[in-house]
Amino acid sequence: MSALSSPDGPSRGGRSAERARRWWRHPGRRAGLIAVLLCVGLAAAGCGTSAPTVRPPAAPTGPVAGTSPDGRGAIRPLPAPTGCTAVVTDAVSMSTAIESALPGDTICVRGTIADKRLVIRKSGNQGAPIKIVGDGQAVVHGISVEADYVSVSGLNSVNPNAPGISLSGNNITLENSTSISPRGDDGDALRFWGNNITIRHNTMRDTKNLNEAHADCMQTFATDEGHLASQHVLIDSNRCEDIDNTCLIMEGPHSLAGDGSGVGASNDVTFTNNYCQNNASEALQIDDVQNLTITNNDIEGNNDHAFALQNLTTGAKVTGNKLNPAIHFEVGMDESSAPGYQGPPSGGNP
Repeated sequence: MSALSSPDGPSRGGRSAERARRWWRHPGRRAGLIAVLLCVGLAAAGCGTSAPTVRPPAAPTGPVAGTSPDGRGAIRPLPAPTGCTAVVTDAVSMSTAIESALPGDTICVRGTIADKRLVIRKSGNQGAPIKIVGDGQAVVHGISVEADYVSVSGLNSVNPNAPGISLSGNNITLENSTSISPRGDDGDALRFWGNNITIRHNTMRDTKNLNEAHADCMQTFATDEGHLASQHVLIDSNRCEDIDNTCLIMEGPHSLAGDGSGVGASNDVTFTNNYCQNNASEALQIDDVQNLTITNNDIEGNNDHAFALQNLTTGAKVTGNKLNPAIHFEVGMDESSAPGYQGPPSGGNP
């Protein structure tokens, strides 16, 4: 783990040699790097020595304008929330309402709160979650859940510090929300840790590999007590658009990255009905995760292969996915992940 930190925990900006190997294997990236090196070597011959252009943070971006044609992604518009325990319209009222929230409360967010990250550390309980609800147009400067029995719906995390949305706890639901143009740290749109997490009908867009970031749509890893292995996770009917790295990366407690905690297991994960448009070698990179289901997804990115299963990612089921015809093969898998696998034959390395 890097010594740098982010609003939501330690940075993952310093990746392992394994991630570097995967990056190098992508033919487009490899060709680009070779071209840069040749350019440097030929600078005296007129190749050019000007400094590279760094993309600035994105300009303010509006929320998703409507329900996506394929039924995936954040649902717009949403009815105005009802049954509000508190209505918040600015940073002060939002902080006050969240700090005093009790199980069963419904906090309704209206308008644009562009200068404040929504951070909730108060837990609900079974049958009485704390609900944070927007109308599909409400905007905040990032979302962090660090509690149990919490539901977030209808909010837009626009131009936030990355990760744009962070979920840590048990029995959390995120739906009908967006994470747009996150920047900083590792550039991820969404990260999650815990048990019984539901991520459905959300849109994540515009993650960029700036300043050595590996900007994913969704990510989890199991490295320490603050970042535990995840179980019973449903990721359904989301859209990942314009993603520089993977749409989903999961690293279990014994991951090849070498920084896993060795505690517990990451298992029982369903990834279904999602849209993925990304530019890494693979759409999903799965490392040490058991009993994974990947069905009915639309993989439209610039990928070598769709799904990378490695390091005892056993019991995976892969079926009914639609792939960009340019993708070379659907599943890359190592021998350790073969037990219990159901799906198309492996087309090569993960």
